[in-house]
Amino acid sequence: MTVFRIIVLFVLAAVAEIGGAWLIWQAIKEERGWILAVLGVMALGAYGFIAALQPDANFGRVLAAYGGVFIAGSLAWGIIVDGFKPTVWDWVGSSIALVGAAIIILAPVVTQTATEPGA
Repeated sequence: MTVFRIIVLFVLAAVAEIGGAWLIWQAIKEERGWILAVLGVMALGAYGFIAALQPDANFGRVLAAYGGVFIAGSLAWGIIVDGFKPTVWDWVGSSIALVGAAIIILAPVVTQTATEPGA
């Protein structure tokens, strides 16, 4: 259940942060109205709360791992929302970032599970 919770929280955090940044981008770069900027700021605030719900108490570890999720999520957002066409280098870089994120955030979970009595 812990790994599932970690993944769900990372996905929710990615949607909140990337969506919030995108809304602000739309307000400023695309001149689509300041209400989008306000909604973006609210989404970015929600991201902070969602990230704080991660079971790992180490801020640096959670945010470092989230960096990989942010990279992949940003490319996915671009593909889905903006019609972005990633290059092979985008795919390779995103994959490397996700592997790094998985190593950072899941290694402590796997290590703790393996060392618990009865494991």
